[in-house]
Parts: sequence; C-alpha cells; structure tokens
Amino acid sequence: MEIGFIGLGKMGMNMVTRLQRDKHRVVTFDRAADKVKESEGHGGRGARSPEDLVKKLKPPRAVWVMVPAGPPTEETVKTLATLLQADDLIIDGGNSNFHDDVRRAAELKKKRVHYLDAGTSGGIWGLKVGYCLMIGGDEKIYKRLEPIFKTLAPEKGYGYMGSHGAGHYVKMIHNGIEYGLMQAYAEGFELLHKSEYKLNLPQIANLWMQGSVVRSWLLELGASALEQDPHLEQIKGYVEDSGEGRWTIQDAIDKDVPAPIITMSLFTRFRSRQEESFAEKMLAALRNAFGGHAVQRK
Repeated sequence: MEIGFIGLGKMGMNMVTRLQRDKHRVVTFDRAADKVKESEGHGGRGARSPEDLVKKLKPPRAVWVMVPAGPPTEETVKTLATLLQADDLIIDGGNSNFHDDVRRAAELKKKRVHYLDAGTSGGIWGLKVGYCLMIGGDEKIYKRLEPIFKTLAPEKGYGYMGSHGAGHYVKMIHNGIEYGLMQAYAEGFELLHKSEYKLNLPQIANLWMQGSVVRSWLLELGASALEQDPHLEQIKGYVEDSGEGRWTIQDAIDKDVPAPIITMSLFTRFRSRQEESFAEKMLAALRNAFGGHAVQRK
C-alpha cells in the first residue's frame, strides 16, 4: 500500500522503517532534511515539502502525521487540508486531545477529506515488537487503511475504537493508567532502595518478572535500567508530562469519576521539577511557629 508520512522523530522513523520492511511504498517528509535522507536509506521516497509529498502520492491519498501534539500537529493538518482532495485521508498518530480530533474531522468533512485518529503506544521499542494502535473515525475508512495497521502492530495489536476522537480518548486513558503504574513501581523501589537489608534491586526486578502478579513490560524496562545503573546515580529525578495525564484528570472531573491515583501521580511529577518547594518551606515555617520545631537555615 502507498502512504505519505510526515514526522521522522524517534517513533516516526521506526514506523516508516517497519512499513518499508513490509514493502509498502512510503513517501516521507520532515523539516530536518537529514531525516528525510535517512528514510530514503531504508527504501522510502523523500519529499522536499508537504506539497511535494502530496504530489508524489496517487489518489486517494493517505498521509500519516507523526509530529508533536498541539501547534505542530494543528499546523500540519491545516497545511494538508489545503493540499489534499476529496476522498484523501489524514491520520494523526500523535498524542492529540480527542476534542481536537472531533473538531478537525468536522472541518475536513467540509472538504470531503477523511480523518482518523490513531492512538499509538510502543515508544522506541515499536520497531522490534510493533505498535499498539487505537483508532477512531469512520469505520469504512479504518478498513481502507487496515494493511498499514497490520504492518505497524503486532498480532491483535490494533483495533477500531469508535467515531472521531475515540482512538485518542482510549490512548489518553491508557497513558493515565501508565502514570499510576509507574508511580507505584517508583515508590515501591524507593522503599527497597532505603531498606536496611541492602537489597539487590536489579535481581528483585528480574525475579518479579518470573510469574509475579506485578510483572509487566514496564517492570522489565525498570529491570533493564537498574542493571545498567543499580542506584540510578546517572539520572536526575526530573519528570515531564506530555499532556495526557492532565486531560485524563480533567475528563475524570467532567464525569465525576474519582481518580486519586492518576491525579497524585501527575502532581508528583510536578514536584520532581522543583529544586526546592516553597510549599515545603512553608510547612517547615509553620511547624517552627506553632511548635518550636527546628528548621534548617541556609
């Protein structure tokens, strides 16, 4: 099958490579010319611009957008909307907000251009094991692109979620759950790290992978990280968030669903970015004021 692909970052390049391995014809574009050249080395056909990419595709065209969520995705979709024709298709494989998918689909429908939102999970490991794909939009259009999904995903690793936005909605909740899982592992391993038993953390992580009820791919990745750096001395405890956790919490508020674990996991990430918390300074000052508890002075 033929497909255009815009965005050749860590995930995008691996996805293109996987598609080309399965003999799909892929036309690629990225603002970084060296990335386009690299994709050509894997068998792709490079384009100089979105306009050039569209010209090199045969109608009905399909263009997969794999750029950062927010303005980059919005600008790319708007540009493609001016270039594509009736019955062409845009697939957003990034981490867009599902509300944006609904709006974009409605805007593109006026031009008779189709739109699919493809929640994509797998990270940098997707090239080897495949990507879990959660897809929303018109089911007929989803079926049209099924050969692409089959190549990108492992067996039973892709599925139709529902109408426009459903794919990214499911991915959003997936990432919210991921926040909670990672936080639980992080807290548990900190307790192990501070134990008086001087435990071997890489050994424990690998042990838990053997039939334990807490075994998971995340734990496997944790075991690998600990084997390379048992005390994580080379890593700073600064954790960003890419938006999905916030959106998940907002959705929980909108639906009156209690989600304390995901919420606290996000707030813990905020705390990791503070060199020194003003809130904790305030706590120390209050304890000193009412109880005469000692404070540490700079």
